[in-house]
Amino acid sequence: MKHWPCWLLLALASVSGARAQEIVIGQFPERDGQQLFEHICQGCHMPDARGAVAAARYPALAANARLATATYPVIVLLHGLRGMPTFADSLDDEQIASVLNYVRTHFGNHYRDRITVELVNRIRMAQ
Repeated sequence: MKHWPCWLLLALASVSGARAQEIVIGQFPERDGQQLFEHICQGCHMPDARGAVAAARYPALAANARLATATYPVIVLLHGLRGMPTFADSLDDEQIASVLNYVRTHFGNHYRDRITVELVNRIRMAQ
């Protein structure tokens, strides 16, 4: 399966007039949080998770206080935010929990409360 970098998805969205949140990326086979980060997230947020400013602004995930509340990153991954696309149709609950737990315990983040599959599912079903 082809993995599209975020900058390309955003460019395609602007050309087509679609909002980035409406782009369906496709299903990802990875199950491990680190692999998911490397194949999906680092294209925009950079391999060190420090973010970037180019044609768009990609916020840092490294040492990010917004990740302290477990529900916030789950909502962002499921529903998108500004230029970030939704991953609700691309990642299942286990994958979302896995990649978020990886990010929340790496890159200078030390949030040890685990995001559970049940939490992800509860948020997914509430919308």
